[in-house]
Amino acid sequence: MAFLKPEDAVSGRQAKAFATINGRVEELFYAKSIEATIEKNKADVPILGKTNVGKKAAGWTGSGSLTIYYFTSLFRQLMIEYVKTGRDFYFDLQIVNEDPASGIGKQTVVLKSCNLDSITAASFDITSDDPLEEEMPFTFEDIDMLDQFSRPVMG
Repeated sequence: MAFLKPEDAVSGRQAKAFATINGRVEELFYAKSIEATIEKNKADVPILGKTNVGKKAAGWTGSGSLTIYYFTSLFRQLMIEYVKTGRDFYFDLQIVNEDPASGIGKQTVVLKSCNLDSITAASFDITSDDPLEEEMPFTFEDIDMLDQFSRPVMG
């Protein structure tokens, strides 16, 4: 029987993230978390003689959420430019998971043509000791995996 080696579990604290916006690479050292999801769009396929409805994949949708410390005006400025001019902006997000304590190597994923759904225009909270943060939901149109985790060695 195979078991997971606990030291191969990947710590998210070792991750790195970069946004490429208008050809400029911005290290997202102020990021707190990111999660991106690919969801299949499925069409109903009624089948003669069956009481259930079959499903067929008919595309996909990419969406995610980036949570950052309220530390940069970059995304607010881009969104304000959109508000003022109608000129939207797209960017790529590169996420690198590499935990040196794990033996499975690194994984690098690039989310392409990301587009923010919303941003926090302004914020403060005098009742909290925690640093301010903002959550930015987004969509993406393509994805690449530049590096893959190696297969873990079974203990």
